[in-house]
Amino acid sequence: MGPPRTKKRRPTFRRLLKTSGVKLENKLKNRQLKQDNVAKKQRKEQKRLRQAVKGAALQTPRPLETYRKRPEEEEEEEEFLESLPTDMMEEDDLQRMTAMARQASFITRDLSSCGPVHGGKRRSTDVVRSYEKVPRKMARMEDKEVIHLLPIKDKSGVIPQSVERVVEQKPEEEEEEDTVEEADQEENEGAPPSSVELTPEQREQLRLIKLTERKRRIANLGSTIISDPINNMKCVKELRGMLMEADPSVAVSVRKLVMVSLMEIFKDIAPTYRVRPLTPAEKSTKVKKETQQLREFEEGLVSQYKFFLEDLEQIIKDWKQKKKKRSQAVGFQAYRGLAEVAVRCLCELLLALPHFNFHNNIIVVLVPLMNDATKKVSDMCCDAIRKFFHQDKVGGASLAIVRVISGLVKSLNYNVRPEVLRTLLSLRIKDVEMKRDLESTAPNKKFMTYKEKKTNLSRMQRKWKKAEEKLEKELLEAEASESKEKKIKLHTETLNIVFLVYFRILKKAQKSVLLPAVLEGLANFAHLINLEFFDDLLNVLENLIQSGDLTNRESLHCIQTVFIILSGQGDALSIDPLNFYSQLYKILLRLHSGADNDIIIVLRCLDAMLTRRRKQVSLQRVMAFIKRLSTLSVHVLPNASVGILAANRATMHSFPKCDFLLDNEIQGSGFYLPELDEPEHCNAQNTALWELHMLQRHFHPVVRQFAVHLSHGAPSEGSSSLSVELSRRSPLDLYEDYSVKDMTFNPPVAPPSSKRKDRFVVGETLLDGELQKRVNSILKAVVDIQADFTATYTHTTAQP
Repeated sequence: MGPPRTKKRRPTFRRLLKTSGVKLENKLKNRQLKQDNVAKKQRKEQKRLRQAVKGAALQTPRPLETYRKRPEEEEEEEEFLESLPTDMMEEDDLQRMTAMARQASFITRDLSSCGPVHGGKRRSTDVVRSYEKVPRKMARMEDKEVIHLLPIKDKSGVIPQSVERVVEQKPEEEEEEDTVEEADQEENEGAPPSSVELTPEQREQLRLIKLTERKRRIANLGSTIISDPINNMKCVKELRGMLMEADPSVAVSVRKLVMVSLMEIFKDIAPTYRVRPLTPAEKSTKVKKETQQLREFEEGLVSQYKFFLEDLEQIIKDWKQKKKKRSQAVGFQAYRGLAEVAVRCLCELLLALPHFNFHNNIIVVLVPLMNDATKKVSDMCCDAIRKFFHQDKVGGASLAIVRVISGLVKSLNYNVRPEVLRTLLSLRIKDVEMKRDLESTAPNKKFMTYKEKKTNLSRMQRKWKKAEEKLEKELLEAEASESKEKKIKLHTETLNIVFLVYFRILKKAQKSVLLPAVLEGLANFAHLINLEFFDDLLNVLENLIQSGDLTNRESLHCIQTVFIILSGQGDALSIDPLNFYSQLYKILLRLHSGADNDIIIVLRCLDAMLTRRRKQVSLQRVMAFIKRLSTLSVHVLPNASVGILAANRATMHSFPKCDFLLDNEIQGSGFYLPELDEPEHCNAQNTALWELHMLQRHFHPVVRQFAVHLSHGAPSEGSSSLSVELSRRSPLDLYEDYSVKDMTFNPPVAPPSSKRKDRFVVGETLLDGELQKRVNSILKAVVDIQADFTATYTHTTAQP
């Protein structure tokens, strides 16, 4: 038989919940009692400390002036006054001496007292201050010099005393020579022996020795800080002090090395959170030793980081304002190099520590430098801002940068470089990236699987774990929805500022160099423009195109913006963009292989104009575009030809009746007019795509494949069909895949075969075996016969 069953019932789940609640209440009560006991002990210790301080204050000796004089001392004082030789003094002097004798002197005062001798009387310090303002050395007279003596004080105030002394005047030339000689002696004494006695080679060797010493010192300090940053924050201050290197021979190199070293150190030791200042209540609270040490480290780190950023900003300001320091350790020519290193350090810190303190201050310093006249500095700042936009998944810091850029453009009256506005194209404010960014920023919480729960937990623990995981999932969902709302709000505000900048330039500075960047930005963010601005924006863009002042690229950006608007929210608007179709048809003939970047915009426009709007486009217009695109594909680069032919393939699939262009027969009346800029009236149905026959002999293999494919009507099956890799890719992807930007063949040209051809040797490599035997027999039977030219030969004729 098995062991007897216990009569004790197992606790139910509800009873366990009640028990856990009681335990929690008891724990809270015990914790409160402990805190009360600790507070009572602290109050007792503070009371004892106050009593000890009070007792020490009572035991301190009082100054002698506070003690009351004895009668014996008063009698001795009267005897002293009577013993004075009054017959040799005047009455005023006698009264003054009597008053001074009655006052407490320095000798009778206790040195331990901190207060004044006469606490009841208030001295008027105006007289003393007025005397202190008098210069110590008065101006020289022509033949006299004034020597100041100690002043005399009476009832009226302080009376300065001075004596005149006659000085023999030296000639001015002798004085100047003496001063010059003294200055030269001081310089020679203060200067190191290397700058006076050594040769240039020795000076360079001495400079290398000094520079090596500084490098070792920087390396030692850096390794010390990184090994234990909490206990070695003083070394950061010491390393930052080397930014003020005074030796002119190594000052520039040392300062650059220190800036870069400090940048890398701060990138390594800075925490992954923002350090906030402590409140007075937190400062007064008693904490653990480790917590207090961490607080001191964070406070020291923030202060040193702030000082370092101020030093970098000051270096940049000195370069911009062309200030020369008093130390003169660095010349004007070296200012630019130091400023470039400082800008680079600020850019690296902005990218590496976007969450840390003072990142807004770095933004305020870097954004104006994006418009700097020095191209290297401007490109460095623009690249840093562009990378920052790419990696910012929340949007808060990007909003701060966009605000500063908007203020900069407005303050300079739109007289900025176009690269400043082109950085806005890198903003992560597209709807496609919303879900991916939220997933990457959401906290990764890993829950236990059912198998892990079953093997590691008991039945009751599994129930607890299930309830806990359910609660955590709900919290994560709430946090994700909150972060999504916050992200959408930040993106909306950022877009409002970006469009405000663009619309201001379209309204006030249409002749500005910023117009191409504005049109490119509008084309990039056109799907996010509010519906209220569509009518006004379309009118402005149409007027810009018809003015004729725009380049091909700018006109293409206008067309792309219009059709992106119409393919999105503007689909509900009843607008016929026939004028924009004509403008694109007109621009196609102006493109060439040198304008290869414009083909990308053309492919995007074709997708929005023909493929997506196939129900609103006539067949005549489509055939005209296919014919002109085929003409364009002949004289552009191979990757552009592949993209254009792929776009034609997609159009022919959308409009199957375009196979008229593959036949020589004429459909309707009229002749094809290739130079007419109206696609509706050029009679494109009466022509043929003879360009495809030419492209079948193109040197690029993919172009040949597309040409053969289109000439057979773009079939999806059969020998003329494309491979799966080519048929599933969009025109833009094919354009990028076969790009020739590296000036190489893509795909590369196949190398020649390595097989060597067999060489033909006379008499040995004949294909016919019988012929080979006959040749060998003849060659063996040949005998060298010497020719006899003296013999006579008779010609015999054969008789029948």
